Amino acid sequence: MAGTSTDTRRPNSRGGATKVPPPARHGGRAKRRLKLGLAVMLTLLVLIGGRLILVQGLDVGGMAEAAVNKRLQKTVLPAQRGEIVDSKGAVLASSVVRYNITVDQRIASAKDFTELDRSVDAGDGTKKIVQIPRDQAVKELADTLGMSVADVTSAITGEKPFNYVARNVTPDTEDRAMAIGFPGILSEGVTQRVYPNGAVGGSFVGFVGSDGTALSGIEQTQDEQLKGQDGSREYEIGADGLRIPVATDKYTPAQNGKTVKLTINSDLQYFTQQAVQTQAQKYNAEWGIAVVEDAKTGNILAMADTNSVDPNDPGKSAAKDRGVRAVTAAYEPGSVEKTITMAALIQEGKATPLSQYTIPPTYTVDGQTFSDAFTHGTEQRTLAGILGYSMNTGTVMAGKELSPQQRYDWFTKFGIGQPIDVGLPGEAKGTLHTPQEWDGRQQYTILFGQGVTQSTLQTIRAYQTIANDGVMLQPRLIDGYIDQTGHETPWQTAGPTQVVSKETAQQVKEMLESNVTEGEVKPAAIDGYRVGAKTGTSEAPREDGVPGYQGVTSTLIGMAPMDNPRFIVSVVLQRPTDIYGIGNADIFKSVMSQALHMYGVPPSTGTPARLPQYVK
Repeated sequence: MAGTSTDTRRPNSRGGATKVPPPARHGGRAKRRLKLGLAVMLTLLVLIGGRLILVQGLDVGGMAEAAVNKRLQKTVLPAQRGEIVDSKGAVLASSVVRYNITVDQRIASAKDFTELDRSVDAGDGTKKIVQIPRDQAVKELADTLGMSVADVTSAITGEKPFNYVARNVTPDTEDRAMAIGFPGILSEGVTQRVYPNGAVGGSFVGFVGSDGTALSGIEQTQDEQLKGQDGSREYEIGADGLRIPVATDKYTPAQNGKTVKLTINSDLQYFTQQAVQTQAQKYNAEWGIAVVEDAKTGNILAMADTNSVDPNDPGKSAAKDRGVRAVTAAYEPGSVEKTITMAALIQEGKATPLSQYTIPPTYTVDGQTFSDAFTHGTEQRTLAGILGYSMNTGTVMAGKELSPQQRYDWFTKFGIGQPIDVGLPGEAKGTLHTPQEWDGRQQYTILFGQGVTQSTLQTIRAYQTIANDGVMLQPRLIDGYIDQTGHETPWQTAGPTQVVSKETAQQVKEMLESNVTEGEVKPAAIDGYRVGAKTGTSEAPREDGVPGYQGVTSTLIGMAPMDNPRFIVSVVLQRPTDIYGIGNADIFKSVMSQALHMYGVPPSTGTPARLPQYVK
């Protein structure tokens, strides 16, 4: 043989040779299995990748968003409530921002929290992370908040998701507390309202509750202007309670409230408030009101109530003393209403100040008999004399020349029964019935202020019209709003209305001045200034639910100087002891004199009006 070989043939049954196949090869099946495995793996990868795209990209199920929301922490950045200031900018109400430091005890007292990471300056312009022991962080927090370590430890230990650590800390303290980075420690912004003048003007300034809800006065009615709009800070925190540096950080700044500027003069308000409080105590009155208004602008310069509420502690005042009675209390005005009757008679051409009347001791008309507060025989009086000595008999005798509809129309034109919006809650509209509703007596009693009710401000508005040459201006307590840029928006009121002619107003002013120079209101005279005034006394309805009357409502209202009236002053006492309208003359003189001197009004010139009261 030429060489060795392996013969793969073997004999068969026919004696021949049969070819034996080579051993089986398994490489093909292995490749097929490999390909199948790769296909399965690729399919799984595609499925997993698709799921990741679905979850993280499209997030149809909102899972990613839910995860972010779970980590998202939102802190309210409170808007600072606007100030309330007087006409000179003196602050009557302001806010200070404070923070409550809170804790999620589940995070702050977690067992695995033994130290916290803190980023510090590495000294080469970079930052490095260092570990601060938990006990050290607790002490830092306690020192920052001015608390003991024991108190802080007690506050942060437990399973409560929310607990207070410290309340009403300053913004600086809050910044330092949050900079410690203690896990689970958060803050919430709050504001505190402070009233520097206390009870001075407290009734109309109003107050807010402990939760910041506006509850009375200007605070309540101007809440939308004052409160502003809160901002917010949103960021993500991890499971350890620490902020995630590269995650969501959304900041919306707060928009602070506007300043509400009033027409009030704080100095005059203080003086007037002290004066009426003293007067009410002197005569044991249930309450008292004193108001000063600028006749040329309608601006209310002082509006004083007795027992005025201190907005810093309103709970110390009775509920009945927390409002503004010049606005909320409607009562029968009494004889101060006779001035409107005289103006209507003159304007309608029914009489002049010197018209003459023969007045008996009592006067009967349409079966109704009227008498006066003083006893007299038959007298010859002028119209000025009827007003000067406040005669009901003469007022009815002259006033009956006005038809019932004319009486109603003129009272309405002077604002009786018509609302006044000075920006305070609980305004009393008063009651002026229509002629169809009047009975046989009321159609006449309305001429001298009975059978009609009104607020002090409504009475002042009528007298301001006379003082201002017959032009009515709406009383103003709010001067305007000042935004954060200093831009001022005036308070909008109804425009001026010519109610009676200038000539009629002048004749009525002469009658009012003659009340002081010749009539019964002589005690209201002020040295150096010409004064016009009128008194009013009406029966006060019982307040215990029993029909009838108890005591009186005593009023004196006047203007000065009569050569060019600048101020209206009204003084009202409810149920005083042994006093009628004229008894308010001393407080009227005191408050009016203060206003005249405070605003530098020069002494009067010219000759005072001295209209004759009797027919000679």
